[in-house]
Amino acid sequence: MNKDELLKRITSDPKILGGRPIIRGYSLAVADVLSMLAAGDSIETILERYPGLECEDVHACLVFAMRIAESHDS
Repeated sequence: MNKDELLKRITSDPKILGGRPIIRGYSLAVADVLSMLAAGDSIETILERYPGLECEDVHACLVFAMRIAESHDS
């Protein structure tokens, strides 16, 4: 799955979590997944904690963060 396809898994709806970017309509924010990864949780641990999540969803969060970081490069 390419980066653009992964990013389609990230959505934003003002009715869910105040419009924060979330994964495929879940009430799980991208920032929360990134926080878990930053804290040292493995992808497997995150997937066990959130059974409806897929590995590609976690990868989509990383691509989302990468795109934000790239947009701030000067």
